[in-house]
Amino acid sequence: MLAVVKIAGQQFKVSKDQTLYVPQISGNAGDKVEFADVLMFDNNGTLTVGDAVKAVVKAEIIDHLQGDKVIAFKMKRRKGFRKKLGHRTHYTKIKINEIA
Repeated sequence: MLAVVKIAGQQFKVSKDQTLYVPQISGNAGDKVEFADVLMFDNNGTLTVGDAVKAVVKAEIIDHLQGDKVIAFKMKRRKGFRKKLGHRTHYTKIKINEIA
């Protein structure tokens, strides 16, 4: 069983008992979440796409964490201009419990 689901503006291909990192979603660790925006659903060879999909993906939030630090260094030569910026993107680790 396989589904393509839209989570926080991004598309993910998910299956049962899979863990994945998605952009941060609200909720605490241990909370159950449902994603109703399923774009494609494959049930043992029966493929459903588009508005005909009536599936729901149920998942559990495992943890909230941050990605690696990304450094953006800007410089203009011979002008003395240097600027160092950085950020760490927030992610949520979820486990797919059921595709129904």
